[in-house]
Amino acid sequence: MVTKAAVIVLALVVGGSCGCGAIPQSKYYQLTAPGEASSAPAGDPFQVILLVGPLKASHLYREDRLVYATDSEEMGTYQVHRWAEPPTEMMQQLLWRSLRASHRYSAVYLLTSSSHGDFLLQGNLYDFKELSGNTLAARVNVELELREIKTGAIVWTHSYSRDEPVRGKDVSSVVAALDQNAQRCVSEAEASLNEYLAAHDKRQ
Repeated sequence: MVTKAAVIVLALVVGGSCGCGAIPQSKYYQLTAPGEASSAPAGDPFQVILLVGPLKASHLYREDRLVYATDSEEMGTYQVHRWAEPPTEMMQQLLWRSLRASHRYSAVYLLTSSSHGDFLLQGNLYDFKELSGNTLAARVNVELELREIKTGAIVWTHSYSRDEPVRGKDVSSVVAALDQNAQRCVSEAEASLNEYLAAHDKRQ
């Protein structure tokens, strides 16, 4: 008669033998952090305090898996290729660190429950993915807006959408293209934001 203990032991042995295969190891990626500005900003900093809020997005970009899509817009996620943080958080951090490193503002903070500032920068992340088809590309699609906290009015908007060519056929090449695209997105948004603030500088 097989005892209950023997059944448990047998189950453990069978389970262990089935799990001897190599488990794929997850690979993690992150965006390049902006460096400090190499030269002093032109003129005095704008006398404003910027708050950088989170970006809204679908659940795909609020998770850490890399997203891919085909020409037909069929989408999926890689199982072992992951971001160190969700794309929404990485883009928020990239905006915050780049604006802060430019030294063009009195201060730049991430939005928290206790934050106080003059303007709130926020927006939507619509695409942050690999796009496969006849050619391989890295798509970034973002819309940003600047809200004046005192009045609640949206005073500036900026849209960015670009498919960056991927130089290679592996996931690392896709990540490099997404990184380059994200850096360009932030650079263009920052230049546009500075133009708006310069045009509405009350010191003039």
